[in-house]
Amino acid sequence: MAGDSWNPDQYARFGAERSQPFYDLLGLVREAPGGAPGAPRGPRGGRVVDLGCGTGELTRVLHERLGAAETVGLDSSPAMLARSAAVAGGGLRFEAGDIAAFDPAGGYDLVFSNAALQWVPDHPAILGRIAAGLPPGGQVAVQVPANDDHPSHLLAAALASESPFKERLDGYVRRSHILTPEAYAGLLNALGFAQQHVRLQVYGHLLEGPESVVEWVRGTLLTDYERRLSAGDYAAFLEEYRRRLLPRLGAGGPYFYPFKRILFWGCLASAPR
Repeated sequence: MAGDSWNPDQYARFGAERSQPFYDLLGLVREAPGGAPGAPRGPRGGRVVDLGCGTGELTRVLHERLGAAETVGLDSSPAMLARSAAVAGGGLRFEAGDIAAFDPAGGYDLVFSNAALQWVPDHPAILGRIAAGLPPGGQVAVQVPANDDHPSHLLAAALASESPFKERLDGYVRRSHILTPEAYAGLLNALGFAQQHVRLQVYGHLLEGPESVVEWVRGTLLTDYERRLSAGDYAAFLEEYRRRLLPRLGAGGPYFYPFKRILFWGCLASAPR
């Protein structure tokens, strides 16, 4: 089994499509109190953490757009972090760490996470720790994929539940940790985020053809199975996945791949509620 199944090159094959939600999420971050019109958005001069920073290119954008004094990118993949060194510096640094165990007690003004928290269970607990560690007026901004009802995702779970993969995965099937938009809204309210924005957004990706969907999930969803299987078993899993999925998506191209995501932002009350 591979210790780190993340492949930066595979993930980057759809870089433009994957980056748009980042910019939409960044657009939700508010200007610092008293910020002048046209000034950088967010906690200018403050501290920011990016949970699940990947290769760091977008974290660099985050750092510069916000005018932060310090930004820390956190990720658990050595392969991804190896690329981040090229964009570090000027108050931006990267660290290896488990975002599931993240403790924001370090005094961050913004906790940002784009397409990473879906890998971590118990979102109420994670957001509770984030809220407890933020200062008054602190912000959280999160984007998570919510596309588990698409055939590209449903088939992976079905295949993992069948022999011989069920035995080779020791019964493991990836389950979604994502809450509903209304659940996130209620949770943010309960945690004291007096201001919030929560939405479900469908991103329509016009791909070259159905085979591109396979390449898309190889860079994300299927990595969860790849790291639990031997190289030979994963090759067999991928072959069977492709054999079953492509007829469901139709022949030819281009292929329109609708991909749902939840974006939410919250700002803590400046005084206890």
